[in-house]
Amino acid sequence: MTDVPLRTRRPERVAVLALDGVYPFELGIPSRILGAADGHYEVLTCTVDGRPVRTSADFTIGVEHGPEILDTADTVVVASVPPAYLPAELPDELTAALARIRPDARIVSICTAAFVLAEAGLLDGRRATTHWQVAETFRRRFPRVDLDPDVLFVADGRMLTSAGAASGVDICLHIVRTDHGSELANSVARRCVVPPFRDGGQAQYIEQPVPESGAASTAATRAWALERLDQPLTLTDLAGHARMSLRTFARRFGDEVGLSPGRWLIQQRVVRARHLLEASDLPVDRIAAEVGFATGASLRQHLHAAIGVSPQAYRRTFQQAR
Repeated sequence: MTDVPLRTRRPERVAVLALDGVYPFELGIPSRILGAADGHYEVLTCTVDGRPVRTSADFTIGVEHGPEILDTADTVVVASVPPAYLPAELPDELTAALARIRPDARIVSICTAAFVLAEAGLLDGRRATTHWQVAETFRRRFPRVDLDPDVLFVADGRMLTSAGAASGVDICLHIVRTDHGSELANSVARRCVVPPFRDGGQAQYIEQPVPESGAASTAATRAWALERLDQPLTLTDLAGHARMSLRTFARRFGDEVGLSPGRWLIQQRVVRARHLLEASDLPVDRIAAEVGFATGASLRQHLHAAIGVSPQAYRRTFQQAR
């Protein structure tokens, strides 16, 4: 980080690479999410040769740029394509385009685009994810990649991989949050009317059957709990608020959220603690109390488990950014 005022810095250049057969929804995610981040990102779309590409839908798209913009991109996003469009070997033009990416650039794949990064050798020895439906194929083809098919996204150094379509939104919000803090990421989420935070480790695929008519939801209890994170909430407290038995509440909560109530509470407390570390000068012990961790040591443990840094290091990063 530098101390140069933000208004004097150029926006980060994000190049979105559209391959033949690209999913239109996924292709538009970086522009929609990063483009709503108050001018911090310049999002440009390109193809491997500058020519139009077919989409997975019934139309073709034209772009303004060829692979030359990859030379100057700070972040490169490869949008996903249907599995049938994934080549057994990378075409020469695609290999040449990927070779233009700067060694220090951040590289992001959405959904099946992880196959492209893996085929190029960019994920060897790294942890990654992709859509759960093609996970076994991915694992057979790329045994050198540490695949985790059960999460929404993975950030391993400068390589970021995400799962299905909506997780492309999650990983773009993660980029905003990592670069500029939770306040801006939450603002972007509100503008785009999407959930502001889904932890990358959250389950990718949640078996959620159609509820019976009149079945109660845990949504109201989750909202109630978010207003009381400073309190020592237990499963009994949550089930009591929802007026369900412990067993019914835990099962329904897992069906709706993909996490246990205990893990969800820890996740939300870490999210709240990160916001306070970014936006306030409160001591770590005070923040721990505000978000429901018994001690500052407990907050340090959970924050390090979530993002790999201490509260002091996390706060210092965002103070420098401001």
